[in-house]
Amino acid sequence: MTRRYALAALALAALSTAACGKKGPPVAPEVRRPGPPSALDASIEESAIVITWTNPATRLDGTPLRDLGLVRLHRREDSDGAPLKPAMLSGRGIVGYDEIAAIHLDSPAPAVVRGTSVRWVDRQGLVLGHRYVYVLTAIDGRGRSSPPSERHAITMLAAPAAPRDLRAMAANGQVSLSWEAPTELVDGTRVSGELQYIVLRGIGDEAPSTPITPQPLATTAYVDVGLDNDVEYQYAVRAVRRDPRATASGPPSTAISAIPTRITAPSPPANLVVVPSTAALTLRWDASPEPAVATYAIYRATGAGEFARIATTPASTTVYVDRDIRSGGSYRYAVTAIDSARRPNESARSNEVAITAP
Repeated sequence: MTRRYALAALALAALSTAACGKKGPPVAPEVRRPGPPSALDASIEESAIVITWTNPATRLDGTPLRDLGLVRLHRREDSDGAPLKPAMLSGRGIVGYDEIAAIHLDSPAPAVVRGTSVRWVDRQGLVLGHRYVYVLTAIDGRGRSSPPSERHAITMLAAPAAPRDLRAMAANGQVSLSWEAPTELVDGTRVSGELQYIVLRGIGDEAPSTPITPQPLATTAYVDVGLDNDVEYQYAVRAVRRDPRATASGPPSTAISAIPTRITAPSPPANLVVVPSTAALTLRWDASPEPAVATYAIYRATGAGEFARIATTPASTTVYVDRDIRSGGSYRYAVTAIDSARRPNESARSNEVAITAP
């Protein structure tokens, strides 16, 4: 009897263990916290500090983080050159830092979120010459906070004033830009050190806001190539101050517009011949080789008189029949090619052909 009770107890214990569904040791709650935000960076744009970072995609244990709900941005104001104060998490805050933004990912504005990348503009009480240290925490759907991110320190510097006298010269598929370097910073002090430049572009009535220079330029000139002809482009330029403590971009210059256009005339048609027939003269020629040709213009002169345009044909047609003639009249003919530019370019004349109408 005692042996039966012992076996029954063992079976019940085994059933209880199986019912719990345990497959290994329990996971520590700490490693289920979100990983911290990464790639924290900051730069100065005009009178603001722009902070960017990457939201975490995994937890501390490496599993996917699918319920990230909130990112907190913390800031500390320090003396320039002082040692960075450690970032220690305490409750929902970080000791010695002020929370300046709570970005809810289901409604992040005024933060700009693209995938896992986030951009925030800080304008709160910034003072020139003061150093600001930023750090982030991420909170999941259950309210668990990540450890603090790496810290990023930046000293608030005066940005350069806008570049002056921006000029544009349009050509075939390109626009050449040049400008004068600013001599002052936005606080009125003189520029010292080297400046670089970012070129901005918009299309049509769109304000120039898209940077088109992969890296800031060291020169005060730029050629924008690969453009569509007969399209209006808007341009502006920002000056960039580089300092070991920060990069500061100034306000954009006054915008200027330019319209690339074809300015080279096409090659003239070739091998013009005129074939007489009853009450008509038929012109035939070889097409101009340029693909941008839109029309051909037919010119006629009577006797030794001046040429006058008498007709045009589409580029797909290299034949023209002139019926406005009189029998026995002496005529001279030539043909030109005209392209499709906004301000059309006309080629030189083809070979000239003289003929007497039958």
